[in-house]
Amino acid sequence: MSYHTARFQLVPSLRSELRIATPAVRHPGATWRELPAPTSTGPALDAEIRIGYARVSTKQQEIQSQIDALTAANVHRLFQEHVSTRVRERPEMKAALAAAREYRALGAKVTLVVHEMKRLGRGALELLKVAEELRDAGIELEFLTGPLQGKHDPAGYGAALFAFFAAMAEAERDYIRDKTLEGHETARTKGKAIGGVKVTDVDMLAMALHLREQGLSLREMAARLVITKGKKKGQHPSPATVMRMLREHDEQTAATKPVAALEAAESA
Repeated sequence: MSYHTARFQLVPSLRSELRIATPAVRHPGATWRELPAPTSTGPALDAEIRIGYARVSTKQQEIQSQIDALTAANVHRLFQEHVSTRVRERPEMKAALAAAREYRALGAKVTLVVHEMKRLGRGALELLKVAEELRDAGIELEFLTGPLQGKHDPAGYGAALFAFFAAMAEAERDYIRDKTLEGHETARTKGKAIGGVKVTDVDMLAMALHLREQGLSLREMAARLVITKGKKKGQHPSPATVMRMLREHDEQTAATKPVAALEAAESA
């Protein structure tokens, strides 16, 4: 006799036990009688299910080294994806956690295995959210490298250690962001442009203001304006560029009006 329950088929340690020998006396209409208890001569089953998760931010980044490390760590199932930690929805991460919870619900001990902490996420809130999901489901977490290398139980001592390094990751991101902003500010004080080359100029603004007075749309204005410098010389600016140019002009005009009115009142 064979059992085909889908949930048991998903458990590697139980899959081989789904086929049960049926004695000849067991058949429809036969008189029931007790049989001697079977003796098991097979080895003890490994009750731990290891779920591997690998991630890189872009398709250009190399992911094979993570896959090789997880395979060497004897994971039973492996989930991988190319997606940035800035993306809220990570389908393979979601699927890995769902599989881990299902195995755990069947009574197996489950461990989520990743190469290093930043594969799960970089922000403290994101990392702690994952840790809370694992804790609630009773799933252990194992890092193959990094400062948290080893296996950790989110419901035990590992929770405090995990939270500490998560906070460090958040602090590191804040440091990088602050240094980037400082670099931008230093560049501005030295007169260096930040970002792409500016394609608008005074003549284009004057023409755009004239076209706006005529009631033209942003798309129509962009089709009549021409870039006069840089790599895009001779091309038309995008409607978004025209909108940004006009908005900056309007904001500057609105800011200077009160000052001009005050100066006129003082000179009167």
